[in-house]
Amino acid sequence: MNFGTLKVFSGSSHPKFTDDICSHLGIPAGRREIVTFSNQNIMTKISESVRGDDVFVVQTMAPPVNAHIMEALIMIDALRGASASRITAVLPYFPYARSDKKDQPRISIAARLMADLFQTAGADRVLTMNLHCAQIQGFLRIPSDQLIGGPVISEHLRKSDLSNTVLVASDVGEVKDLTHYANRLDLPMAIIDKRRSGNDEKAKAHSVIGDVEGKDAILLDDEIASGGTMIEAIAFLIKNGVTSVRCGAVHGVLTSNATQRLSATSLDEILVCDTIPVPEEKLTDKVKVLTVAPMFADAIARIHSGKSISEMFD
Repeated sequence: MNFGTLKVFSGSSHPKFTDDICSHLGIPAGRREIVTFSNQNIMTKISESVRGDDVFVVQTMAPPVNAHIMEALIMIDALRGASASRITAVLPYFPYARSDKKDQPRISIAARLMADLFQTAGADRVLTMNLHCAQIQGFLRIPSDQLIGGPVISEHLRKSDLSNTVLVASDVGEVKDLTHYANRLDLPMAIIDKRRSGNDEKAKAHSVIGDVEGKDAILLDDEIASGGTMIEAIAFLIKNGVTSVRCGAVHGVLTSNATQRLSATSLDEILVCDTIPVPEEKLTDKVKVLTVAPMFADAIARIHSGKSISEMFD
């Protein structure tokens, strides 16, 4: 089915990422105007015709998250009103992804709400990367594609000597994602066993399942926020005899002074992808930002032409 001319528009959360996508696609970014008034209301204006076009709106959920959510919804609504043929919300870091279940009384499953909002605004499909939990795709009643950042991180890791390396999950919940890395890199895995000793106490590292003594450890997760989980895992691995530690995550949320706290540990390297912009003040000599813009560009081209996304990972 022909959805018209391919056009890519950027929200204000990560314009460089959109520019990189457009550079790989060989097209200019769509022209738009975004205004925030003194009362904090947002206006988005599409500054070119999109009638009958296949439009992609790129907006990652970097701070201020709530403002960027509203901006994306209003932009999608504007594009729908301007008669775009199809609108794809490109959300490299899905909003409220950690709020995917009702694990406390009287709380919202906000990830489901976000899915409903993007559909209501006028999105025909969603393109994202490494959802915190796979069930979030089930919240979407429109077609959705989830890209995986693991191949980009794995490609970087292959450039180093991995002969004495073990991949480590910071808890049991990360094992499934870690398996993708282990299969791709053909490396052994280990798991940090966390347990609670009381109802109100935070889970603490109890033991390591797998052989880590004398090994070079790589801690991998879907995201790094405050860095607290990683810092605790690093200390526990060193206590259990690892030779060196690196860590990596697809989404470098890196709240507050996370990179400084992580860089102050015995970590050799911190790998994150550019699904979220990493401000200059958060960069240290241990932080390496890997780009996934070419992967998103390839996915956008495939969606536009009706080709398979899964073939990208075969």
